[in-house]
Amino acid sequence: MNDLVRQHTALSESDLDWLHLLVSEWQLLSDLSFADLVLWVPTLDGTRYVSVAQMRPNTGPTSYQDDMVGHLVPRGRRPLLDAALDEGRIVREGDPEWREEVPVRVESIPVRREGRVLGVIARNTNLLTVRTPSRLELTYLQSASDLAQMIAAGSFPFPGEQVDMDSSPRAGDGLIRLDAEGGVQYASPNALSAYHRLGLAADLVGQHLGQITAELAPSRGPVDEALVTMASGYAPREFEVEGNGGVIQLRAIPLKPKGTRIGSLVLLRDVTELRRRERELITKDATIREIHHRVKNNLQTVAALLRLQARRMDSDHGREALNEAVRRVGSIAIVHETLSQNLDERVEFDEIADRVIAMVAEISPGKVTCRRNGRFGILDAEVATPLAMVLTEILQNALEHAFAPGDNGTVEVTAVRGEPRADARLLITVKDDGRGLPEGFDPQRAGNLGLQIVRTLVEGELGGSFDMQPGAERGTRVVLDIPVQPQK
Repeated sequence: MNDLVRQHTALSESDLDWLHLLVSEWQLLSDLSFADLVLWVPTLDGTRYVSVAQMRPNTGPTSYQDDMVGHLVPRGRRPLLDAALDEGRIVREGDPEWREEVPVRVESIPVRREGRVLGVIARNTNLLTVRTPSRLELTYLQSASDLAQMIAAGSFPFPGEQVDMDSSPRAGDGLIRLDAEGGVQYASPNALSAYHRLGLAADLVGQHLGQITAELAPSRGPVDEALVTMASGYAPREFEVEGNGGVIQLRAIPLKPKGTRIGSLVLLRDVTELRRRERELITKDATIREIHHRVKNNLQTVAALLRLQARRMDSDHGREALNEAVRRVGSIAIVHETLSQNLDERVEFDEIADRVIAMVAEISPGKVTCRRNGRFGILDAEVATPLAMVLTEILQNALEHAFAPGDNGTVEVTAVRGEPRADARLLITVKDDGRGLPEGFDPQRAGNLGLQIVRTLVEGELGGSFDMQPGAERGTRVVLDIPVQPQK
């Protein structure tokens, strides 16, 4: 719609925002009218109309099999559009049109904003299945007529009341028509069932909806006057009511077809099962986070025990081996600590990498600086945990073997994340400017424990590749290439 309006019309950005607000609401008008809606806007030169949006009803057959968006028609070809645009009134005159042997009644509703008519909604009703309407259908049609008059007067949609139609109640979910005092004139079967879920034993018709809703909702004090007001439909509101084990979502729409409120339309939906599942998910998420927290605590306890054992070792080699184990356990604990603070099993790995770098840098034999470039991005837990251990091992290896005590140097970790697609890769380079690899060193066959851990995790668990190479001028360059899931 943005492209069509900006390309073909003279409407301003604020006018376009109004049309977006209308389009976010007009599924309701389509459903209540049992009709297709097409929004036509005059072109910049005023000689044609361009269709910028279309909506089909959920409550009846469509009048258009094809997509109408983007069509251009000259003025004069559709007289009802001309009359609605020029006179600023709803136009219903004329005989039904025949489209592919289907009779269609066409009406035109001007779209007004701040006294100006921006465009025209063509309301097209398929008459092939016309029959004697029920009480529900008559209420739908009357409510649609009121909303159409409000659109023509510029009082609907309501400014500042952007509605998410994916989550808001729809006409078919349940509908209640109120009079100006908040009394129920009509309640659809679905609406009545929803109130029965709240504990209502009687009929809704004739009841004051605000009062009966407040009585059904649990309250320890006096009647909730705010709830009474919201459920009476005096202002556009969306809210939920919970009682008797049920949860009802309501949306109130004041009806002011001639500027004065004549009543309200209340759409409602029983969301009891939806909210129950949401609470179960929240409980499950909390449980998972608590598990990660406890795993982190247990790992920290293990690290503390290993640290105590290292202090009691007489052998320098044994003490260093235990300290390496402490850092390995610590890298896993960092991942679980991060997961304990998240709502899902994905982590921002840059923070983890920085903490691993800081932890390993404590063993630096001299004035060696460790830093990170680039971004790892968000990774799944099953990637983050082994990758944290791999990064720990590579950094430990660089700090222990690349530099002599008292040396100055740099260890640089660089991460390059590939394009966000199914075969995305993460390229990690750990480069130092130390003494370099020994003569004849083969990283794929070297037998020290750290490199064995790296090879096993990178090739086995992460499904990637690992290589160690001499640096361009000096030092060593370690390259990891692993597949990752696209970032969301």
